[in-house]
Order: sequence, then structure tokens, then C-alpha cells
Amino acid sequence: MSHHHKIAIVTGGAGGIGRCITEELLKAGAVVACIDTDLAAGCWLEAKYGRERLFFYQGDIAEQPMLDDFISQVISRYGQVDYLINNACISRKGLQSECSYEDFEYVQRIGVTAPYYLTLRLKPHFAQGASIVNISSSRERMSQPDTESYTAAKGGIGALTHALSVSLSGKVRVNAISPGWIDTTAYHGTEESAEPVHTEPDRLQHPAGRVGTPADIAGMVLFLCSEAAGFITGENITIDGGMGKQMIYHGDEGWTYQPGGQR
Repeated sequence: MSHHHKIAIVTGGAGGIGRCITEELLKAGAVVACIDTDLAAGCWLEAKYGRERLFFYQGDIAEQPMLDDFISQVISRYGQVDYLINNACISRKGLQSECSYEDFEYVQRIGVTAPYYLTLRLKPHFAQGASIVNISSSRERMSQPDTESYTAAKGGIGALTHALSVSLSGKVRVNAISPGWIDTTAYHGTEESAEPVHTEPDRLQHPAGRVGTPADIAGMVLFLCSEAAGFITGENITIDGGMGKQMIYHGDEGWTYQPGGQR
């Protein structure tokens, strides 16, 4: 799929899944504006791809003044935006770790408030037929203990997706992707890393027979941004290797359940 001359914004675009999305958009011909807190990784990407293709902005999207400045610089440089990829999020854990009011609220600002505010500010500047892709998570509908801050943010971005798709109907398509286990080892730091090694149970617990990679998510992002997805909006697409479809009962297929312990 060609994305030549398209202008894309990727939040959290210098590491993990976000970095893979940034790189795949660049390889497909787009120009990318990336905002991330990791200065070293952002500068490394900028040097690798060139400042004509990649604009890196170091900033925390939880802070409104930084978002305002970032948006102003993007519009000043490019005039409009074709794709907004709301990828950034973090975890400050949850009840068992006694995640504080401030920490819980901070995660929501990154994972839900910033995507809303970016959309609000960019509304006059979206190109006709633009696309927003929000990165949610399979954790929005299933959880491990002590994950409340992250899970709430991912549930919020999932709900925000269908709300925005209706409000922006006719101009901007809005979809979400819910990744499962995606191993981001190869997309951290400032070097090309070796592929991670997984155990056989790691692989076989997925009906697809392997752990996911950032490229699995980036490929769907590029598809959802393309004209081939022109009739898709308001959707949340799960990419988890089939894990969410696998029913597990104590004693089945060698699985055991120990409350409060290992599973």
C-alpha cells in the first residue's frame, strides 16, 4: 500500500509498537511527525530517516501546553494531517500497588485525554478522507491483577473510538486496534535488536502458533489508513493470535488454576 505524500502523526512513536508504526509509514512513503519522551530514540530515528521525512518532537502528551506546541509546529510545517495514530500509553499499575489518584489520572491523560484533545485541535486540519487509528488493547476486556490504570485507559480509548467515528462521520474514519501479546524487544533503544526468543508454551498458547510482533500491528494500521479500508469506521480490531477466543478451564489441555498463584 502506498502512502506517498501523506502526513501522519504518531504518538509514542519512538519506541515499541509506535516505532514500528513510524518506520512502516515512512517506508510506505508518508511523512511522519512523532512525539515521544525518549529524546535519544527520537533523534536516532530522525538521523536514520532524515528530517525531511521525520519530524521528532520530544514531549509528554499528558501536558496540554506541549500538545498545543506540537500541533502548532505540525500544522505550520505541513498544513494538514492525513493520519493520526494515537499509540502512546503507560501503566502505573493498580489496586494491589496502591496506584495513587495522581498516577491513575496521569495514565488517563496520556491514554484517553490526549487522543481526544489532539482530535479536537486537529479537526479543522484533517484532510478529507483522513484516518484516525487508536491503539487499544485486549486488556480493555480481560485483565491480570494490578492493571487498573492501564486497563481503564485502554477501555476509554476503545469507547472514544466509536464516539469519534460518529462525530467525524463523512470526513474522518476512526478505528481502533486491540493488540494481545506483542513482543516489542526489537523496537526499543537506538539500535536494531535481535529477534526475541520465546518458549514453546509461549508460542503454542496462541492458536496462531506464535507471539505477536509490532509488524502485525503496524500492518493493520497501514491498512486502516488506506483507501482499501474506506468502508471501515468505528471498529475495534483485535490482533492477539486468537488468544481471546480460547476458552480455558482448570484441567483442560494441561492448564491448572491456583488462586493467587501461577496459572
